[in-house]
Amino acid sequence: MKIPSSIWTLLIGIVLTLVSLWYGQNHGLLPAAATDEAVLVDGLFNAMMIISTGIFLLVEGILIYSAFRYRRRAGDNQDGPPVEGNVPLEILWTAIPAIIVIGISVYSFDVYNEIGGFDPHAIHEAPMMNQESMAMPGSAMAATLSDTPPSTEPNLNQEKSDEAMQDPATAAVRNADQIPQKRNAPGVGSVAPTIGGTPDKAGKPPGLQVNVTGLQYAWLFTYPETGITTGEMHVPIGREVEINMTANDVIHAFWVPEFRLKQDAIPGRQSEIRFTPKKAGDYALICAELCGPYHGAMRATVVVEPEEAFDKWMQEQLVASKETLNQAVALNSADLSPNEFLAPYTKDMGIKPEILHQVHH
Repeated sequence: MKIPSSIWTLLIGIVLTLVSLWYGQNHGLLPAAATDEAVLVDGLFNAMMIISTGIFLLVEGILIYSAFRYRRRAGDNQDGPPVEGNVPLEILWTAIPAIIVIGISVYSFDVYNEIGGFDPHAIHEAPMMNQESMAMPGSAMAATLSDTPPSTEPNLNQEKSDEAMQDPATAAVRNADQIPQKRNAPGVGSVAPTIGGTPDKAGKPPGLQVNVTGLQYAWLFTYPETGITTGEMHVPIGREVEINMTANDVIHAFWVPEFRLKQDAIPGRQSEIRFTPKKAGDYALICAELCGPYHGAMRATVVVEPEEAFDKWMQEQLVASKETLNQAVALNSADLSPNEFLAPYTKDMGIKPEILHQVHH
């Protein structure tokens, strides 16, 4: 009994659909999802894998079948029949990819909106950087200085003063524009890249704020509520975290694969990311922008832990900060001014004395 070609086409279509659906949900290509937002991104990725698998199997199957079915037989020296084209078939294989691309585009935009990426109200004017401002060459100095360069605009002076009080550990770093050719350059946009709160949390304050500064080749994390500055970020499970991020020298990128979030840290701009951790563990923060010869080593650890463990860590950091300050005061037995005390170190590091107006207390 000969099975009609239409039945074969239906059976093959069913098999391809089932295989694509199974592999799209079981590909194992993504690391464990560690945030609430990661579920939405995974859904989009799985949908794209389902479509890609189906197209791959269909195209490769037709190629293999055609190569076997229409291969040149022994003794066949004739030319093949001339084929001028098939208009309905050409319309079909043009329309189907177009529909697929439009569908993925709409789905992608919806996911981007759901994770808080589409926020037209996040546009704000970028601050004008002072020409004399400079960056801190090392994370150790960046963690102790709280100087803010003077601004030509009174309102910005007040804003930077407030920022220095709330976040003294990285104020000098966060207000520095390292790239001379970019300072006050024409055409520089004022849109800050943002992944804000999800629609159900829009307009609500985050549960925790962390200021992040990227510099060659390290990450600095400051908790403005306490003034703690560390090279390792800790966040509690279940509390929405807002990251306010900038760069001190060149463009860096904040990327934690398990969070499914990546955002650029740009000199002279402040980027924002919001996410809600949901799975405890230690995760690698990777710089995803080529930022120099040691770019591959620019990594840090993000620790997601229960609320109790996070509170304990915060207390430990506060105690450690006080002990470090006491040790620094003890070393300054000659009662030198901050500039005089730090002069031997800053001279070797190439830091101008003008930037040492204050020492973080």
